[in-house]
Amino acid sequence: MAGEEDAHQNPEALTEEQAERMLADMNDVIRAGEEMRKLRTEMIKLFVGFGWTQERIARLTDMSQPAVSKQVTKHRMGDPPPPTKLSLDQHDAPWLEGRLWGLAEEISDTLYGTARCTRHLIAIARGKKRFTPQNVDELRRLVEEDLRLHQAEMPASYRDAYNEISRGLDIPSKVTATASASVRRALAYQIQRDRFRDNA
Repeated sequence: MAGEEDAHQNPEALTEEQAERMLADMNDVIRAGEEMRKLRTEMIKLFVGFGWTQERIARLTDMSQPAVSKQVTKHRMGDPPPPTKLSLDQHDAPWLEGRLWGLAEEISDTLYGTARCTRHLIAIARGKKRFTPQNVDELRRLVEEDLRLHQAEMPASYRDAYNEISRGLDIPSKVTATASASVRRALAYQIQRDRFRDNA
């Protein structure tokens, strides 16, 4: 009502509803950026655990040496985290979600962005969708649909990976992981994509 009154009083003014629509996408991008910064901080902690040098971490993260040094010093104050296992054969929910995400990206790339799951992936990238149980179920449904509709265009490894991921997501293991869910998701995503490329 207030927005409508503003528009009637000054036709050149934006209504609150117009401003909300205009800012919605910006807010999503800003939120996604904040989440990515947190994820990068977590990844630095992981790299420190791998014993990587500050120079190497600075180069990979595109951060300044002093900024990396500050992060490394902060993480060294506590006990070093146990080494992170990088095998695909892990069955906690974040790891399986990361594998599903990686598989969906491969399908989208294979179908040149015309896959049913592509819009969902764009929403994840922009921070509009998070890995909630409902959104993961939706991504599973879209991936399964793409695999069914484009079976002839897909390597058998895509279907095999989906079956394994899907079984795991139906009954995920209650694993106490040392890394955060977002880090485990990102690692599984990358390792799954690399596995497909190595086997291509």
